[in-house]
Amino acid sequence: MGLFDFVKAAGKALGFGGDAKADDAADAIKKEVEGFGFDVEDLDIEVDGDTVKIGGKTPTQELREKIILAAGNVEGVARVEETIEAADGGGEAVFHTVEKGDTLWAISAKHLGNGANYMQIFEANRPMLSDPDKIYPGQVLRIPKG
Repeated sequence: MGLFDFVKAAGKALGFGGDAKADDAADAIKKEVEGFGFDVEDLDIEVDGDTVKIGGKTPTQELREKIILAAGNVEGVARVEETIEAADGGGEAVFHTVEKGDTLWAISAKHLGNGANYMQIFEANRPMLSDPDKIYPGQVLRIPKG
């Protein structure tokens, strides 16, 4: 089981707030994850306050991590608690929370040892990222193994 923290005030607004029904919030999160083309058929998604709980199975570790990010980078979500089993058993990537002034180049220099490798981070976060210049403070990114 993994517990991942996110910046509650950052991310895409899906139109549910503190007084939203848990089922409505879970449906909104599920639609957001599906909107990136991720198969959620074998996943259970629940919302408990500002925590998204996801359980089930995915074929790859990469998909597991992208689902966590798609669900967590939503306004109003402070954490994702997951029990997703990845069939390939791949190693976990590092997650990085974007700070004010960060660029993919700077994040790449910090985590991968060379800013010129920033496209590796961009590709590791597709389809959630559509442009390497469009990241925002509070966003959590997946950093691939260097």
